[in-house]
Amino acid sequence: MPTERLSMRRIRDVLRLKFEAGLSDRSVGGAVGISKGAVAAYVYRARAAGLSWPLPAELDDTALERRLFPGQAALEAAGRSVPQWASVERELRRRGVTRALLWQEYRAQHPDGFGYSWFCEAYDGWKAQVSPTMRQSHVGGEKVFVDFAGDTMGVVDPQSGEIWQAKLFVACMGASSLVFAEARASEALADWLGAHVNLFAALGGVPKFVVCDNLKAAVTNPDRYDPGLNRSYLEMAEHYGTTILPARPGKPRDKAKVEQSVLLVERWIMARLRNARFFSLAELNVAIVVLTAELNAKIMRGFGASRAELFASLDMPALQPLRTPPYAFARWRRCRVGLDYHVEADGHWYSVPYGLIRQLLDVRIGEATVEVFHKGERIASHARVANRRGHTTIPEHMPSAHRHHAQWTPVRLLEEAGRIGPSAMALCDAVIRARLHPEQGFRTCLGILGLARSYGATRLEAACARGVTIRARSVGSIRSILQNGLERAFLDEEAERQPPPLHGNIRGGGYFH
Repeated sequence: MPTERLSMRRIRDVLRLKFEAGLSDRSVGGAVGISKGAVAAYVYRARAAGLSWPLPAELDDTALERRLFPGQAALEAAGRSVPQWASVERELRRRGVTRALLWQEYRAQHPDGFGYSWFCEAYDGWKAQVSPTMRQSHVGGEKVFVDFAGDTMGVVDPQSGEIWQAKLFVACMGASSLVFAEARASEALADWLGAHVNLFAALGGVPKFVVCDNLKAAVTNPDRYDPGLNRSYLEMAEHYGTTILPARPGKPRDKAKVEQSVLLVERWIMARLRNARFFSLAELNVAIVVLTAELNAKIMRGFGASRAELFASLDMPALQPLRTPPYAFARWRRCRVGLDYHVEADGHWYSVPYGLIRQLLDVRIGEATVEVFHKGERIASHARVANRRGHTTIPEHMPSAHRHHAQWTPVRLLEEAGRIGPSAMALCDAVIRARLHPEQGFRTCLGILGLARSYGATRLEAACARGVTIRARSVGSIRSILQNGLERAFLDEEAERQPPPLHGNIRGGGYFH
């Protein structure tokens, strides 16, 4: 149902907050208790009526309503019969029925009814309230609409002969409708951002806004009013000086430009290449570039110019300069600092200042570097290392005597292991000695000692004895010994070494000579 219209008093508040206070539509809506779309509708009516703030003193509520809603005010004053617009809508869906025919039938029943122009305008107004749409007008260089096509394109693996499906990234400029298309390996974050980098390079500049769909690589929280964007996507936008505008969930009209361009690309490019065989993405993209150039050079009916010509005259002069170097892809993740003052990134451990133990930090994982941030400030930077289960430690990050969190030291860890048994103590000592810095073995030792909660101290001591024998140095190895019962042999040896219990019926070893 259409939203109930505000009273004239509240509409005056909306116009005052918008024109005098200069608040955004969202802020005005929050203050008045309506949506920002409703605020925009009232402001649009005021501007269309030539009104600004302050309103003329002689403009009372009745006159204001007549200015803002002229059709409704005239209707109430005239008192004429009004058609049933729902019935008109149903009749128009029938083949051969036109507005002119329905108006003639309406005037036949009501000779003093409204004219044809009013009939059409009033019907359009009713339909806009039932299913409101906005005809978007695009300024040159302002917006580019981006999305992935629903269909895919096959690429043959030259080694196995298998065919895998490439995704097609499509972009469309708002003012000129210039089309950009590129095949990508997937819809993942790296390919999504890489397609944007190539798009800006092909345009030779950067639009003010990028309007995208709510795919997972772009939008982390597809909320209608406060969407959450992927941090890497925001970083890319900041690098190029553009702004991301996600479309409302389930509202394809917000990005109708690219929806139409996707359909055009599927017919102009994908259909023409349906029987071709490609053995790499590069080969496929060469063919796509050729067909895209032909599409942009084609004269559009109704405009008398091609997309390329309109882009050169409308969009290109208004684009922001292309910044160099191009954006380098990086992933962001949240990590908690361990007791060994290291954070994990792709299976490798990187050190941070020891004072940040147990803190949540932001880690930026680039192609060559790993950077760590605390409250927006970079506190560590490392060269990215490919090997997993390793440690990269900067000496300056290490404490001199663990003044902070001094409860965990090599001595205390060995004392804790000694409570389990000598084998556990020996294993923990071997783990600590195997590391370049003793603190790097803390996490492993704590993990081993923690197995006592699940398997008991006796079994853990036997498992550590076996671990010392086979030179095991990881939590996984000791856990595997316990899970498979491989510590039983050491439990039996321990039982044999214990003296027999004292009892009157037991003669003891001294009885036998």
